[in-house]
Amino acid sequence: MSHVTAVCRVDQLLRDSGTIGITAIDKRPVVGPVRVRPLGLHADVQADRKHHGGEDQAVYAYADEDAAYFAEALGRDVPPGLFGENLRTSGVDVTGAVTGERWRIGETLELEVTIPRVPCGTFARRMGIPGWVKRFAAENRPGAYLRVLHSGPVAAGDPVVVTHRPEHGVTIGEISAGPSAERARAVLDSGDRLAPTVLRDLAKVLARGRV
Repeated sequence: MSHVTAVCRVDQLLRDSGTIGITAIDKRPVVGPVRVRPLGLHADVQADRKHHGGEDQAVYAYADEDAAYFAEALGRDVPPGLFGENLRTSGVDVTGAVTGERWRIGETLELEVTIPRVPCGTFARRMGIPGWVKRFAAENRPGAYLRVLHSGPVAAGDPVVVTHRPEHGVTIGEISAGPSAERARAVLDSGDRLAPTVLRDLAKVLARGRV
């Protein structure tokens, strides 16, 4: 059964050598249910709100299966929250989720898949691995951001049910890797509500005439 294996939120703000000076990437699992509202999990924060957070990036989900891949490749544990995720899932093809796909978690929480995670310098400093940004991007296991369609609680063990999957079929992995012009047009013509960053990136693909 597809389910949430851990719910993570910021444990403490850490000093960071980036332009903001602090980071909230230190997410750790919590016990019990956490309320999720349009801007994310209760008591969670983002230090760099120019590039993180907001309604289209309210919740970040990462799959146990992708974490296990990196754990083996890196020769180290990848516990829930290490990548800054809010939800660690099992049995959910997060990279294969279609942009615009909707998930019901538990009884009332409803989320919509928006965009892939783009690795940044803060993430690289968190991992302490040379060339981490390029390596993470090249593996194309980015995890997905989600917007909150209907608020509600979430807890470890809650089932995850896909309630809607757009017909265009363009996945988070495709967007992360760079879709063809044909696939970009399929998303843009779908009429689905899209995150501004997706609209921008797909428009660039069409402008380049990429095939």
